[in-house]
Amino acid sequence: MEWLIQILNSVQYGLLLFLVASGLTLIFGIMGVINLAHGSFYMIGAYLAFTLSSLTGSLWLALPLGIVLAAALGLLLEWALISRLYRRDHLYQVLLTFGLILIFEELRSVLVGDDVHSVAIPAVLGASLPLTETLSYPVYRLFISAVCLALAGLMYVTIQKTRFGMMIRAAASNPEMATSLGLDIRWIHALVFAAGVALAAFAGMIAAPVSSVFPGMGNQVLIVCFVIVVIGGIGSLKGALIASLLIGFADTFGKVLVPEFASIAVYLLMAVVLLFRPRGLFGRA
Repeated sequence: MEWLIQILNSVQYGLLLFLVASGLTLIFGIMGVINLAHGSFYMIGAYLAFTLSSLTGSLWLALPLGIVLAAALGLLLEWALISRLYRRDHLYQVLLTFGLILIFEELRSVLVGDDVHSVAIPAVLGASLPLTETLSYPVYRLFISAVCLALAGLMYVTIQKTRFGMMIRAAASNPEMATSLGLDIRWIHALVFAAGVALAAFAGMIAAPVSSVFPGMGNQVLIVCFVIVVIGGIGSLKGALIASLLIGFADTFGKVLVPEFASIAVYLLMAVVLLFRPRGLFGRA
């Protein structure tokens, strides 16, 4: 049963990473923007969960409020900053979004401080599911996995089966042709960026009760998410999902089986994939 617990932990961690990496994949794959500040949105979500749940007394109230605030932040940033970089070299995008990391970290320090904070798990999800007489598994972690799977399914249906998804695919594959057909590419880009920010922030919010809230937490996630995008293939949500699960298993079982090499397990996985698939698992030319 201990192996079952590790498998469940691997899936939960991988799906949570997918929620963050999917936003990064959408922003880069559709808009062509290298967003180094994406991890900061994960951190902002975690701090929103802490702040809003402290004010409202409930994580259930904090979640929708946090999603709305994160999406509004995404729209504001896209309008004020990101939209000015679409036709420029990626170096400008890297410099701008790296600057956003510094700004967000300083604002976090000024507004909330540098202490480590915790977020209470909702009482209804605070129980554990018994596996054996001595082992159990937290219901909240199962909740995280279920929510991430539901959002993955929602993203698939939205992008592949809806009219808006068709417009997103058109804007990603041939923006000039899409514009000539009457699509408002600027508005599509704004919505995609806001959705990416909201996904990262939501991941931070639901992760806060199990990982705590601390300075620099976004930088750790950002590095892993870029690895996911590289392994899965740039612009591929399916690749991001599979890569996230692979990394979840590599990280979790690496810490259990070979803890002295656990810190490099993820990067070894990336190296092996790129050795045989230079464009990633589902990457396109």
